[in-house]
Amino acid sequence: KRVALVLAGCGVFDGSEIHEASAALVHLSRGGAEVKIFAPNIEQRDVVDHLKGSPTGEKRNVLVESARLARGNIQDLAELKVSEFNAVIFPGGFGVAKNLCSWAVDGKNCTINEHVNSTLQAFHSAKKPIGLCCISPVLAAKVFPGCEVTVGQDKNVDGRFPDAETASAIAELGCKHVCKDVSESHVDKANKIVTTCAFMCKAPLHEIFDGIGTMIEEVLKLA
Repeated sequence: KRVALVLAGCGVFDGSEIHEASAALVHLSRGGAEVKIFAPNIEQRDVVDHLKGSPTGEKRNVLVESARLARGNIQDLAELKVSEFNAVIFPGGFGVAKNLCSWAVDGKNCTINEHVNSTLQAFHSAKKPIGLCCISPVLAAKVFPGCEVTVGQDKNVDGRFPDAETASAIAELGCKHVCKDVSESHVDKANKIVTTCAFMCKAPLHEIFDGIGTMIEEVLKLA
C-alpha cells in the first residue's frame, strides 16, 4: 500500500504532534506500507517556544519545519498526486488547527488551506481512505458535511477530555461525532474516513500509540 502522510510543522504547539507523527509512521511501517511525506510550503501562523509555551515572534516555514520530522525526505503538498497513493494520513497537533486550517482562531467557521482541501477532496472523490487523529478530524468535518468522526468524548469524562467541546463544534457543522476511547478508532465506511482521538485524551503514551495503530490498521484495510 502506498500512503501519503501530511505534516503541519514540527512540535505540538505550532506544528505536527511529534509522537503522533512517529506513531503513524511506525504503524505504517509495520503494516508494510510505502510512505511519502508532504507538507504545505507556507509560513506558519506562529512559532511557539515549547519550553515557555509562548509565541516567539519568529517566522518559520511549515515545509521546512516538517522536514525535521521527515528526516529531510519530504515534498511540497502541492506536488501530491492522488493517483500515486492508496490512502492519506493526517497526524494532529496545533499546527493542523493553525497552519492547515484556521480552526485555532475561527473554530467551526475556519478556512482550510487550498492544498489541504484539494488533497482531501481528491482522495474522497477517488474513494480512497483518509486517516486523521487528534484535532485533524475537524478537517474532514469542515470539508465533508455529514461525515462521521471522533475526537474522543463529547464530555470531559474524569478530566481526561479537556477539549470535549470540539465534538459539539463538529456536530454544529452537520457531522456526526462518535464517542470513542483513546484506544479505539471510528470508521465512517460511507466516506472511508478513519479517526482516533490520540492526544485529545489525557492518556499514557502507549495507549495513544495503540489507538493510532487501530486507525492505521483500518485505513490499510480500506486501501
